[in-house]
Parts: sequence; structure tokens; C-alpha cells
Amino acid sequence: MTGRLQDKVTVITAAGQGIGRAIAEAFIAEGAKVIATDLDAGKLKGLQVAKASSLDVRSTEAVNALAQTVTKDFGGADILVNCAGFVHNGTVLQCSEADWDFSFDLNVKSMHRTINAFLPEMLKKQHGSIVNISSAASSITGLPNRYVYGATKAAVIGLTKAVAADFIRQGIRCNAICPGTIESPSLEGRIEAVAQSTKQSNDTARQSFIDRQPMGRLGTAKEVAALAVFLASDEASYITGQPYLVDGGLAL
Repeated sequence: MTGRLQDKVTVITAAGQGIGRAIAEAFIAEGAKVIATDLDAGKLKGLQVAKASSLDVRSTEAVNALAQTVTKDFGGADILVNCAGFVHNGTVLQCSEADWDFSFDLNVKSMHRTINAFLPEMLKKQHGSIVNISSAASSITGLPNRYVYGATKAAVIGLTKAVAADFIRQGIRCNAICPGTIESPSLEGRIEAVAQSTKQSNDTARQSFIDRQPMGRLGTAKEVAALAVFLASDEASYITGQPYLVDGGLAL
């Protein structure tokens, strides 16, 4: 299918690589007017977007400034996709207060900032779809060494449900995608870190990530993006407040 998001003004955070980039590419293919953002604007090269912008989602001022620009230049966003996040590795005993604060600021408060900034124009239109990237490691299931990450992603699910409940009669839908282990630059970094800490080869460390997936393989960013397109589109017009697993059976 094509044109499922035709002319929908879409803001995507962390669109430079991995899941965020795959979502940006899928939305562009479906006709959306994509405003792609990333902390490193250089990572946005090659995306045929309506606007590419550097954005620090940890800055309320920067997020609000972008929202004002999108309102001025595009009439506000129809779709918001929150992809920015960080995976902390460790148990409660390896999580400092600084780790906790950083993880919650980037993984959760950033979504508060963007929703707070872009929702008012959606409410004026009485139409809007918000898609938040959570994780299977959340309130859905626990994974080893994902203490604060799991806590933040559980918070994302709670935030998603709260927004959905508050604005369900005003044309706003808000859903969450909960990926399992997805092939991405972020995963490569975690594989290298595991290999170094356990004195294993990268191949052995990679296999440990594959082995925890019941399907016996890693997921792809395109598989996550396909669900994002559906949830953002009018095909999902009767769906809100839901966490959707794309996890290869990880949470079974």
C-alpha cells in the first residue's frame, strides 16, 4: 500500500539511525511530510524529508522552539513519533543516581516535553496520533541488567495510557511500540560492551542476544517501522492507549 500517511505532518525524534531512521523512511514512502530530528543532524543526511533539524530532546526550550517552527511552517504536527532513548546496562547496584536521572530524562521526560509542545495544535485540529517507542523490557517483562531501562520503559507505557485517556474524546490517539532485540547501531554498541566485559568474542556476545529471542533471530528496524505506520495511520483509528509488542516472542 502507498499513501497511507499522505501529507500528514510528522515529527520524529532520533531519526538518524536504527528504529527512528527506519520509521522516517517508511513514513516518507507512505507520503508523510516528515520533520526528522536527531541530536546529531549529520545522521539525517540522505533522508528526503520536509525538514531535517538538530534537536536535543532534553532541552525544553529546543523542543518548544521546534514546535513553534512546525506550527508556523506546516500548520502543526498530525503525527508525533518519540524514538529517542538510551539503554543503561546493569542492575540496581550498578545504577547511580546520575544514571537514573539521565535515563529518565532522555527516555521519559523527553516524551513529556514533545507531547506537551506538539499536542496543543493537534487539539485544535481535533486529530492527532502519537506513537511512543517503549520496550518489551518494561512493565511487560523483566530482563537481566535492564534495571533503570525497564523502569523508564514501563513509565513510557504509563505515560502513553494517561495521554490516551485524557484526550480520547478530542481526536487524539496515543500508542506505544515495545520492541524486543532489534538489529541496530545501538545494539552493536551493547554487543561490544558485553564482549569486553565478559572477555568473549563479538560473535559469541551477539549469539547470546539472539539466543534469548524465541524466534531464534533478531528483529529488524523495518519490522518496527511497519507497525509504526499502521498505528499512525487512520487504519488504526479505533486503537489508543495500547502497548504493542514487536519482540519475536521475547515476552511469552
